[in-house]
Amino acid sequence: MIHDNDNTLAADLLRGADAIAEYLGFPRRAIYHAVTKNHLPHFRIGETVCARKSTLTAWISEQESKAA
Repeated sequence: MIHDNDNTLAADLLRGADAIAEYLGFPRRAIYHAVTKNHLPHFRIGETVCARKSTLTAWISEQESKAA
């Protein structure tokens, strides 16, 4: 049985460095570098780097407020 929350989660999930790079507008290599240095909020499912759009958006807002 699929719930509305499942669809919301699936829509919020970015699977792989390519998807994260496309969402953020950075090269894939930059995503791997940021993940290696732990400079980007992420998690792994097996070997795949993943992130939530909502988490990245909140993190970017936090970075902006720190810089101001």
